[in-house]
Amino acid sequence: MQLKQMDMNLFLVLDAIYSQRNLTRAAEQLHITQPAVSNALARLRRSLDDPLFTRTPSGMNPTPLTERIMPQVQQALALLGGSLNQQARFDPATASMTLRLSMNDMAETLLLPRLLERLQERAPGISVESYYVPRDQLVKELAANTLDFGVDVPLVSAPQLYQQRLSNDRYLCMLRSDHPLAGQDGLTLEQYLQLQHIHVSSRRSGPGLVDIALNKLGRRRNICLRVQHYRVAPAVVMRTDLALTVPAILAHQYPVRLFELPFQVPQMDWHLLWHKNQHDDPASRWLRQELVDLFQT
Repeated sequence: MQLKQMDMNLFLVLDAIYSQRNLTRAAEQLHITQPAVSNALARLRRSLDDPLFTRTPSGMNPTPLTERIMPQVQQALALLGGSLNQQARFDPATASMTLRLSMNDMAETLLLPRLLERLQERAPGISVESYYVPRDQLVKELAANTLDFGVDVPLVSAPQLYQQRLSNDRYLCMLRSDHPLAGQDGLTLEQYLQLQHIHVSSRRSGPGLVDIALNKLGRRRNICLRVQHYRVAPAVVMRTDLALTVPAILAHQYPVRLFELPFQVPQMDWHLLWHKNQHDDPASRWLRQELVDLFQT
């Protein structure tokens, strides 16, 4: 089969099925009907003489041939999309679109109020959707264009993503303003370990950066509350004797007593993540700059 005999639109369908692993979701991504996707897949199968995907309980699994050709197909589609985007113009004042972000509740707290204020001034036609996508699904959603950006820790095993640092923040220990230890100039390691602690994590179990750092010292803190959102934890601190170890950028927003940690913890490193397919898109470029600027002001 020669390339000139192929319908190039079929490769868009192939890419959508590959990223979504589901014919219905592929149809939604392409804004066509599910029968149209099935028909395109049948044509591709005949042209390439391969099943391309096998249906399983977990979705449409690619065959070895599909896995081999997809890197080149996606690269070709990205190059074509980039060449078209270079000719496009983006006017934020007249743009009408939805910006889809993946981030946790702490990033929402820090970013969304200022982002919405700026968009209302400069791009009133842009609406925002924010929800958390697990890291093991983030690359897939960015590649499928069902998500525009992620705000998260660096993803070192994601070569198809671009990443730009947004902030680098140290951790502080937060206590209520009238806590028995609030009048001290600092905390010793022993005092820190004697406190009852709040641990924030979206996972049901497992250590955080603070616990890993303490484990290296052969020490362990007393966690008596585990919650999934950063916004609720300071409210608990201000009503109890519990301690919260939290990035400084959030800690300074509350009327509490803050202490430097009596041991070394790696800093919180947040990055803006986006897929290579969107790198040259004018709207993506403008939005990326706005997001970076907000974290630097």
